[in-house]
Amino acid sequence: MKIEDVKPHILIFTVEQMELVHRNSIHILKNTGIKTSSLKALNIFKKSGDVIIYGGKVKMSDDIVRWAIEKCPKSIQIYDRAGNAGFNLGDADLNHPVFGIGATNLYYQNIEDETVEPFSLKHMTIGTRLGNKLDSYQVISTIGVLHDVEQSKADLYGTLEMYANTEKPLIILVSDEMQFNNVIKLLEHLHGNLNKYPFVIPYFNPVTPLILNESTVDKMILSIEKGLPIIYSNYSMYGATSPIEPASSLTLLNAELLAGLVFSQLIREGTPVILGTLPAAFDMQMMGSTYTPNSFLLNLACAEMMAFYKIPHCGASGSGIGWGADLLASANLWINHLTSCLGKTGLIPFVGGNFDSLAFSPLLVVYSDYVIRRSLAFSKGFSLAEHSFGLKEIEMTGAGGNFMTSESTLNSYMKDIDPNEIWPNFSLESWENADQPKAIEYLRKHTIEIINNLPVPADYKQIKSSGEEFIRNIKGNY
Repeated sequence: MKIEDVKPHILIFTVEQMELVHRNSIHILKNTGIKTSSLKALNIFKKSGDVIIYGGKVKMSDDIVRWAIEKCPKSIQIYDRAGNAGFNLGDADLNHPVFGIGATNLYYQNIEDETVEPFSLKHMTIGTRLGNKLDSYQVISTIGVLHDVEQSKADLYGTLEMYANTEKPLIILVSDEMQFNNVIKLLEHLHGNLNKYPFVIPYFNPVTPLILNESTVDKMILSIEKGLPIIYSNYSMYGATSPIEPASSLTLLNAELLAGLVFSQLIREGTPVILGTLPAAFDMQMMGSTYTPNSFLLNLACAEMMAFYKIPHCGASGSGIGWGADLLASANLWINHLTSCLGKTGLIPFVGGNFDSLAFSPLLVVYSDYVIRRSLAFSKGFSLAEHSFGLKEIEMTGAGGNFMTSESTLNSYMKDIDPNEIWPNFSLESWENADQPKAIEYLRKHTIEIINNLPVPADYKQIKSSGEEFIRNIKGNY
């Protein structure tokens, strides 16, 4: 950064503190280890002499962790479906997070009255086209789980609908693990070689605490053999699946990520991996997750640890506990997006869910687009270059003057105070004259207008026809 640029930022750790977290993570891997019931995983770990395997437990040395960190690519170039370069995750020149919508919601929250209904194929169409339209989102994650198609093929129809409705990169989550192989085959049928210009990123979770489950192993092996970049991200509710103390929870989660990194590099050296965590708190009254100041700090702390390792990062979205596009949702979105833009966060793939990420809300997607744009604008800071001080203009205007018609104001006003396309800037009098409207009414009207004018991709029918024929002819899961 140039000395004349002022850029706000958040840092959680000193280098010494990150080294302390790392040492304690290694302690966990050496002394507690991870557990897996997968014979495939155990055989892959056996390829290294730097692990100890006993009774389904795998313990790792500092040496193999260091080796995996060195072998993992420091940045990953992601493309769109057409083969155009999109973003380079982990690259120093990418100085802001990459946002996306999703993921795997079971319900759809209607725009008109915010009632919910089971997520369906038409909702996947709307959600994907909406994410494709809004510039704040650079990826589309699997938005929901379809309820209105043959359930054994729901992941296939959902993936097809996403592929047909956007050229943006796709993050794929498969709810039926038996269909993962067929989902990859479908994408290969539609697209051809998936690893030449990677635009598909499969997303995997271990089971916290410290379990590398068999289905995750199988999907990782297949994806890595296909040459795809992968996301390996753990989810925890501190006080339940991870310790309640932030330092302890972070260290455990970091150890899990390092174990996944080692496994990925043992499958194939140089596999591009994106690591991250989705930290939440456990609400004992509601028996579910919630977000707290500590959970947002853990999100930033994980991002800094990945920057410390020089490994691309995937973080939390701030979506989840709202009842709609409401005050609850707004508070979390602002905290998450603003702090992420000021910190080291890389990829934020799951914007748009309410009720513990069960209900996908287009209203929330549109509102979050507004929050993201404001957060990114704030994070850019301002300039201290010589011309920025405007000393000559101040001298010419003098004491008691004004700058409403000055050259700098006329040149920069619309760049700084851009018109708000959702809400008018009411005075008290104009608000009363408009019958005291509620802000949600303007957001609802704006969202409906966007959705009513979403374009149909030119190749939509062709892709759908080809994909549907492939799905009809699929036999078995492998």
